[in-house]
Amino acid sequence: MTRHPDMPERKEARKQARKEAWGVAARPDGPPKPTDFVFKDEPIGDVGEGEVLLETLYLGIAPVMRMYMMNGPECPMPMAGEPPLAMGDTIHGRGVARVLESRHPDYAVGDVVQGQLGWQTHKISKMTAGERFLRVTEHDLSYALAVRILSMTGLTAYSAYKYRCDPKPGETLVVSGAAGGVGHLIVQLAKADGLRVVGIAGGPDKCAIVSDLGADAVIDYKAEDVAARITETCPNGIDIYFDNVGGEILMACLDNLAMSGRVLLCGSISEYGRAEPFGLTNYARLRRAEADMHGYFVYNHLHRFDETVSALAGMIRAGTLKPLVDELVGFDKMPEALIGVYDGTNVGTRCVKVKRDD
Repeated sequence: MTRHPDMPERKEARKQARKEAWGVAARPDGPPKPTDFVFKDEPIGDVGEGEVLLETLYLGIAPVMRMYMMNGPECPMPMAGEPPLAMGDTIHGRGVARVLESRHPDYAVGDVVQGQLGWQTHKISKMTAGERFLRVTEHDLSYALAVRILSMTGLTAYSAYKYRCDPKPGETLVVSGAAGGVGHLIVQLAKADGLRVVGIAGGPDKCAIVSDLGADAVIDYKAEDVAARITETCPNGIDIYFDNVGGEILMACLDNLAMSGRVLLCGSISEYGRAEPFGLTNYARLRRAEADMHGYFVYNHLHRFDETVSALAGMIRAGTLKPLVDELVGFDKMPEALIGVYDGTNVGTRCVKVKRDD
């Protein structure tokens, strides 16, 4: 393993080196806005025994980051497994980084990892279990894919679909957020297994993308009556509803379940900005159809990470899976990137390339 000695000149250089970061300026009230973020310029500090210095290459963007920003120290429970953030704290976020300096026995200079980096250009880390760092192994593919497709987004789609939905060829699967990070993978995984797929997306451009990915039918929730279109496109009912949005679309799908249907609760972006939590009024439809509703939390499936990365990377290389990566360039784009997710400007998985020259 390559280690940097603690030479005086190196320590002095490290004291002078600085990093950039984005922190919480205000708790989002509704969708996030520019004034909710604060830019920070901070010293990197020294690398201690058992630590590494990481240089951020890419950072992923996900709707849950707004929830991180809303979750202050007064909240008793972590949000999605991450601790509360005080005002000014660096926002949580996963990404891909390269080891610049190591005093850790398990990591060498040049190793590439993915994990909880936070919204910052550099991080000194002890590589703890809570940071959930995983080694990047698919070096022939773009590291942009390791941010989300070959990371938590891919793990979510693959393990939730394969192990929580019990899919069977010939069944009808409906997926909301079908042009999003998880949704566009579900469309393709289900088609590869011989299911009939109905995708729900917003606007003609996104609907065209979902259709191009192979969906048998597409519903534009911004321009069409979703409930009516579900009845039209699923005349025999929905065998699997993969829910990424919650709210009224979830209710419409519950009204159209086939016997022994399955509902997978993966995300609820439509509910994140509501003043009051959304309450289902038709959950009894599950009883009529003898259907099952399952929750899903990605960090309960980390033991399937290697299997997932191997399977998805193989499909990408074979050309049977088209990953949609919506990449912004420049660390200054971080707030814009998250705001755009709530404005619906992203397609597929959104990430920010932090290190421009890599």
